[in-house]
Amino acid sequence: MTGPFDYFVVFAEMRTGSNFLETNLNAFDAFECHGEAFNPHFIGYPNRTEILGVTQAMRDADPMRLIETIKTDSKGLGGFRFFHDHDRRVLDISLNDPRCAKIVLTRNPVDSYVSWKIAQATGQWKLTNVKRRRDSKVRFDVAEFDKHVAHLQSFQVFLLNRLQVTGQTAFYLAYEDLQSLDVLNGLARFLGSDERLEALDESLKKQNPGALESKVSNFDEMERALSGQDLFNLSRTPNFEPRRGAAVPGYVTAAHAPLLYMPVRSGPEDEVCAWMAALDDVAPDTLPTHLNQKALRQWKRRNAGHRSFTVLRHPVARAHDAFCKRILSTGPGAFADIRKTLRNFYKVPIPGGGPDESYDRRAHREAFVGFLNFLRANLSSQTNIRIDAHWASQVAILQGMAQFGIPDMVIREADMAKHLTMLAGEVGYAAAKRPQKAPADSPIALADIYDDEIEALVSDIYQRDYVMFGFEAWSAT
Repeated sequence: MTGPFDYFVVFAEMRTGSNFLETNLNAFDAFECHGEAFNPHFIGYPNRTEILGVTQAMRDADPMRLIETIKTDSKGLGGFRFFHDHDRRVLDISLNDPRCAKIVLTRNPVDSYVSWKIAQATGQWKLTNVKRRRDSKVRFDVAEFDKHVAHLQSFQVFLLNRLQVTGQTAFYLAYEDLQSLDVLNGLARFLGSDERLEALDESLKKQNPGALESKVSNFDEMERALSGQDLFNLSRTPNFEPRRGAAVPGYVTAAHAPLLYMPVRSGPEDEVCAWMAALDDVAPDTLPTHLNQKALRQWKRRNAGHRSFTVLRHPVARAHDAFCKRILSTGPGAFADIRKTLRNFYKVPIPGGGPDESYDRRAHREAFVGFLNFLRANLSSQTNIRIDAHWASQVAILQGMAQFGIPDMVIREADMAKHLTMLAGEVGYAAAKRPQKAPADSPIALADIYDDEIEALVSDIYQRDYVMFGFEAWSAT
């Protein structure tokens, strides 16, 4: 076939869904995937002796020979799956070739690790008939998992760097994307074919359905070992804000009321927590927090009829809050290292120390605009500074929340007083007081520097938030 590519490579790992992806690629007349063509222990598939007439010995002696054969003799656009421990010579050949289409498939590393352990224990690496499914609980090994993650991270960073250096791009797929017919048809379009599937090939079945708790014998030990790790942001993709995990330790429950607050950082957190504390007449700093997922699930079981909620803040006000408290300030909670880097490397005009009497509205506006210009690059993954939760898009944060549970209510800060009072009434607190409005930021209030230019900058940076949540231009009222 003619098109932008001569062949394709699916960069994946074991238990990422690569068999399922290959099956559906082969459902197109336009493509032919030849399995793990460069696995050092076999060629294509176990018990096979050759691919298109090229034997394993011939391949090992000259990997380019097999690539050329796949390019010329395949039925349609030919390709193969490639894992991090396959023949490294093939990486230089394929990554340096713009006529080679790159497909990058990833999966949550905990899920892929547990799936790999179950496949090892049962000897079942594919499933086509659910009646023949074998089951086994496996033990989580911390050192083994750390090695597993290190390999995944190293390979993904290597791929991304080589694509950037050679000026190429890849088609990125997550394990969950494999169930989308539209995504797979989009992959066909990327590979240069006008052919479209009408349904997914369902001959391969999911081998290990169910929660991780039902698969891991030492689940509690695994939870403790993984506490503090961000398991949902291990693969880096260019030009997109990374996916975020559910920040469960930051969630807050009321002292007695069956309410769960799932904060969006740089939102009205203090005001919401003060309101929740007042429901049961306790101090805000005594509200239960720093829970892990197990403890939070137990809380939900104990509190029938519970309600969870989050509060969104207008992107302009939220960016200004993050700037004032985390970047401009030198006090508790400030990001000193990031502040220093923004000042010295990104030339954001922040005072060397904390703001003094000479720091006026003009200086503050200039510094805030400099921070916004940094955010534009940062949220596009174009800086070496983390995309912190205090300024990540609210869309990404809510998507991360959904990894654990979706909030019952998503409340805008402007409507907070009305909706929180209504929410309290639903759980038996009809006499709840209205929450206080957040005070103006210091040392300079947003209203003192806000103008159309700032609105345009923020609406461009946080376009997804404006579209998804319907934000209009910011107003001080």
